[in-house]
Amino acid sequence: MTKPFAITLDVGSSLANHTGAWRQERPVYVDLTPPCAHACPAMEDPQKWLYAAEDGSYEQAWRTLVEANPFPAIMGRVCYHPCETACNRSFLDEAVGINAVERFLGDHAIEQGWTLPVPAVTTGRRVLVVGAGPTGLSAAYQLRRLGHEVTVRDSSPKPGGMMRYGIPAYRLPRDVLDAEIARIIDLGITLELGRRVDDVLAAMAEGFDAVFLAVGAQIGKRAYVPAGEAARIVDAVSMLHDVAQAEPPMLGRRVVVYGGGNTAVDAARTAKRLGATDSIIVYRRTRDRMPAHDSEMAEALEEGVVVKWLSTVAHADAGHLRVERMELDDSGFPQPTGEFEDLEADSLVLALGQESDLSLVDGVADLALSDGSVQVDSTFMTGHPGIFAGGDVVPAQRTVTVGVGHGARAARAIDAWLRRAAAVEPTEAPLAEYSSLNTWYYADAPHAVRPRLEAARRTSGFEEVVQGLDAETAAYEARRCMSCGNCFECDNCYGVCPDNAVIKLGPGMRFAIDYDYCKGCGICVAECPSGSILMVPEPR
Repeated sequence: MTKPFAITLDVGSSLANHTGAWRQERPVYVDLTPPCAHACPAMEDPQKWLYAAEDGSYEQAWRTLVEANPFPAIMGRVCYHPCETACNRSFLDEAVGINAVERFLGDHAIEQGWTLPVPAVTTGRRVLVVGAGPTGLSAAYQLRRLGHEVTVRDSSPKPGGMMRYGIPAYRLPRDVLDAEIARIIDLGITLELGRRVDDVLAAMAEGFDAVFLAVGAQIGKRAYVPAGEAARIVDAVSMLHDVAQAEPPMLGRRVVVYGGGNTAVDAARTAKRLGATDSIIVYRRTRDRMPAHDSEMAEALEEGVVVKWLSTVAHADAGHLRVERMELDDSGFPQPTGEFEDLEADSLVLALGQESDLSLVDGVADLALSDGSVQVDSTFMTGHPGIFAGGDVVPAQRTVTVGVGHGARAARAIDAWLRRAAAVEPTEAPLAEYSSLNTWYYADAPHAVRPRLEAARRTSGFEEVVQGLDAETAAYEARRCMSCGNCFECDNCYGVCPDNAVIKLGPGMRFAIDYDYCKGCGICVAECPSGSILMVPEPR
């Protein structure tokens, strides 16, 4: 038979030649940590549920997601998505809209009425969770999944903590909040509202084997501002709390908010919705040093909020404020200049930070406090055996995402302590770097932009500003994930191997390498889109 040009061997004859005899390196399949998972404070692995979502398997994706985080619809609205900041795709075109897909899955689950499986086994151990905010509810959820009996106590009339009483409804609609909280309470968690815990040791003595403190930071920091007797001064935390309870304060037409964090921005935007014609933020530094997130600040400016940078409130009186101009020194710290300006203001809202009410741990001799926070070890246990703490009451960034992660990690530690076992933190594989990806295989695909309510309509009420994705767009966004560091069975290695050394194991089983025939050329490594094959020295 005349062979085609460049073909010198019969079909299959290369299998008889063990070409791996002179190999010095061999390819191995690896599972690396994607940067999105590494950056997530809630311990989610977005890559896993994005993989399920990309072909429309939304329930599978949602169930994978809620193993770590029971609040996808909430987090899809209020999380500041550090996962997207870390996303390798941002070096190619734009980061994957992980947060947008998370919100879609959460909303879709509510619409479809998906529920969580009730644990079939009960350990008989009882745990008291103090605080029904994101940290406490996350811990309660994970503890219940582990089979423990959980009671959550909160002094407020409704659960949610700062998700309800600190985040305005235009960012987090209350029907979404209620739906996701109800779903986890239905697992058999006992929720006791309107019950303040004044003494943690007395509460623990009621028959609980462990206590988790998650009381949150719902007290506005006291700050001295020189003021006349007629000055109208309120703190931002109380203001947002009253608005959430449908008891909005009378702020007047001109409102000044003093502070630069997210609470200050929320207060200024809420003031506009309460009828203020002028809502002004006074902040001591410049925008690049402002702790408030850029997206929130951008939306505030769109809504007509004005910011006076490098300014501080020197004196408040009825109807007006005196503001002093500041300048930054070489270290970036604001210094007074002696230059003053008067502002008309019907009220001054103080948003200078928040702190926790830790009176419930008074008298616990072996529990240490420092700078208004409870000191804990790596397992979230305080100095008192059986009392754990997390979220806003421990030294950490104060966000819903961090709180959910604290709750999950603390639950795992509490479970280990109840079983008299050592708490084991999961190990993390090496990080998947952008340089290891073969991005030639990924077409340019800019991320989907979530629709937003027109600025003109926002300040007339508390309608949600940022809208969600539809099913088609959510699937598109999920498909933009490059599966950094993990095989997604694209068949590239199988197709390019010149030695027939790559073996397909079947759908979901990935591949194996027959080292009898692999000569270590590294073509599979070079052509792997996700960087999930590495060359390693040949074992001796």
